[in-house]
Amino acid sequence: MNQKKPYQYSDEELVKGSLGRDKYYQELLYRKYADGMFTIACSYSDNDDEAADILQEGFIKVFRKLKQHDTTKSLGGWIKRIVVNTALESYRKKTRHLEVVEDYYNDESVGYNIFENTNSINIIKYVNDLPPKAKMVLKLYAVEGYAHQEIATALNISVGTSKSQLSRAKSLLRTMLKSSNE
Repeated sequence: MNQKKPYQYSDEELVKGSLGRDKYYQELLYRKYADGMFTIACSYSDNDDEAADILQEGFIKVFRKLKQHDTTKSLGGWIKRIVVNTALESYRKKTRHLEVVEDYYNDESVGYNIFENTNSINIIKYVNDLPPKAKMVLKLYAVEGYAHQEIATALNISVGTSKSQLSRAKSLLRTMLKSSNE
């Protein structure tokens, strides 16, 4: 019997089959989105094992909440939001006991042009070398498009701390880029 590949099924078919508790459709839904979601989980974790845990926990939530998915919206976007929120939960658990957040002053003069003359591989390396909280705020703000209020709520910090951590991240990136160009 020649079975179809995950990408040959529509999201509607996969959701309907998964809601019917059909393991075949659940596996196909997972296989269709797992690689992309693992990449996202990796960007919010320190290593592949942690990313795999985030991915697994995220998909458990996906299957538990599948009835709540608004079918007029992108299934991939909905799953991504769950994986990002799962990564945030993991981060909060991990950092709860690690550090007292220092408040840095918000530097409004920092622009986004600091990446202009640097290749993307180096930018990713520099971002991943940032301190954990600054890295998380930068990714949520610049990559995911969260507002400072959303970041503050997600990370259980103040809006001012979110803004200062973003400023800190940009300042550290500027320093890294400057030293790499010398």
